[in-house]
Amino acid sequence: MKIQILPKDEYLIESKDCPIVGRSYFLEDAQSGTQSQNKAFHALVQEYWKTGQHSYNVDNFDDFRNQIKRSLGEGFISFIYVEMIEPVMGLDSLTKPKIRDAKKYQDIPEAIRKDPDMKNLIRGKLKSWADYTKKQRLSCVDNLIAEMHEAGINSKKFMEILEGMEEEKNE
Repeated sequence: MKIQILPKDEYLIESKDCPIVGRSYFLEDAQSGTQSQNKAFHALVQEYWKTGQHSYNVDNFDDFRNQIKRSLGEGFISFIYVEMIEPVMGLDSLTKPKIRDAKKYQDIPEAIRKDPDMKNLIRGKLKSWADYTKKQRLSCVDNLIAEMHEAGINSKKFMEILEGMEEEKNE
């Protein structure tokens, strides 16, 4: 159901279904990511994982979902890396690791990005699904559906999810 709140405690129904008198509803801003997008994304990812028709090299569902967000969604929002701090003459004799933050991958010093051992210590922080905008969620779901089609997925559950999304879109 989609409604528009108007002045003076009035509202305008913008979809086919109407609220039922006496029933309570949770309001959700139609401009931000919606609960239905959340359900669709997670149902699609779960079905993709179950089919096994993906080429991601992951061992479990959580890693698979994160790989989907990385590859088809917004990806990383920041990075953490290790920088080795050289000893100060006369004060210290050992090189010490220092944890650093970077907004973009390119902000990490090139020497660290190119060093095979140091590169393995770089970690990206994925953008949380809860922080995606409606537009970002739509894009990610569209990318996911396209990839699932490309992988040849046509399971009954996949088709049910797509039909449910189409019905909701037509409301």
